[in-house]
Amino acid sequence: MRWGDPIFWGATLFFTLVLFALLCGVIAVLLVGGWPALAHSGIAFLWTAHWNPVTDTYGAVVPLIGTIETSVIAMLIGVPFSFGMAIFLTELCPHRLRQPIAIAIELLAAIPSIIYGMWGLFIVVPLFQHHVEPALKTTLGNIPLLGNLFSGPPIGIGVLLAGLILGLMVLPFITSVMREVFASVPPVLRESAYGLGATRWEVVWRVVLPYCRNGVAGAVMLGLGRALGETMAVTFVIGNAHRLSLSLLAPGTTISATLANEFTEAVGDIYTSALVALGLVLFVLTFLVLALGKKLLLGARAEGAEGEVLA
Repeated sequence: MRWGDPIFWGATLFFTLVLFALLCGVIAVLLVGGWPALAHSGIAFLWTAHWNPVTDTYGAVVPLIGTIETSVIAMLIGVPFSFGMAIFLTELCPHRLRQPIAIAIELLAAIPSIIYGMWGLFIVVPLFQHHVEPALKTTLGNIPLLGNLFSGPPIGIGVLLAGLILGLMVLPFITSVMREVFASVPPVLRESAYGLGATRWEVVWRVVLPYCRNGVAGAVMLGLGRALGETMAVTFVIGNAHRLSLSLLAPGTTISATLANEFTEAVGDIYTSALVALGLVLFVLTFLVLALGKKLLLGARAEGAEGEVLA
């Protein structure tokens, strides 16, 4: 028995080092593979809008902006719905229905991304083209400055639709984390608030949310990290166009969609290296977002432990 602990310790250390080595290997491959393009374009690679394999001119700004735009739209759509569903499941839903509804929401995360993309292309695109986008152009499109976001012909595919699909995809992830965070609030805090005469609305906004605000922010950041790296669903509906446009209805591209579309046909060392450099940019962006989300979740757990001790 005395050999059990050293063996267990050594095995877990080995697995940890293997995972750490894999992470270092990914970083090394991205750095080595993307260095020729970065040396060719310089730091201007990050803000150059031109992407022309014929002249070996590459810039990351168009797919980078497209990635950020679609992710922000996904958060604007997914976060309110996720917040509402999490509050309903933890505060309002009857106990016998909580688990079935929670399982149904989590099953959405099991749907492959390519299915979301096909559904968006064959079902949602015609609806956007014939109904949603014309309505947006005739209403919001007539507002000064804001109308620039809804200009152009209604072709269905574009940045707005890609953001909508992403919002639906990240919804089960954010909802699941928020539900766990809301459930971590000690019952004595809710009971004390109700005992003082607080309404359900006041309990949610003045007790539950202040208690787990870091956890909610962490859930949003984790969902954002999921949206930043999505590939196939976005590739189906975004239009895959390397050009900047103020309109959300215009076709665009993201880093992941660019990699999926062009990696198999990349000819030349600089072209391939530019795609790897795009992957490096996406890796750094996603890593920063997930690191921030993890930090917020750890802060929420620390606050929860402190609240339980005080309670």
